[in-house]
Amino acid sequence: MRLDKYLKVSRLIKRRTVAQEACDGGRVSVNGKTVKPAYDVKEGDIIEISFGAKKTKARVEKVCDFIKANEADTMYSIIE
Repeated sequence: MRLDKYLKVSRLIKRRTVAQEACDGGRVSVNGKTVKPAYDVKEGDIIEISFGAKKTKARVEKVCDFIKANEADTMYSIIE
């Protein structure tokens, strides 16, 4: 699954266009490398998102195309 779509489906970022802009702006990295929105997310990847002073670090637990809003937090686990 594409990184921008994963961020939207998992609700780490609310809108896909915002996720695309964050990736293009270099504010999202996977496993320590800055990546583009088309990066293929795999289970076990570590995603870091920076918005201003706020940083979020999450491990990908599962990848699925659709999930209910109340179950979205099962797709990742927050680190730190």
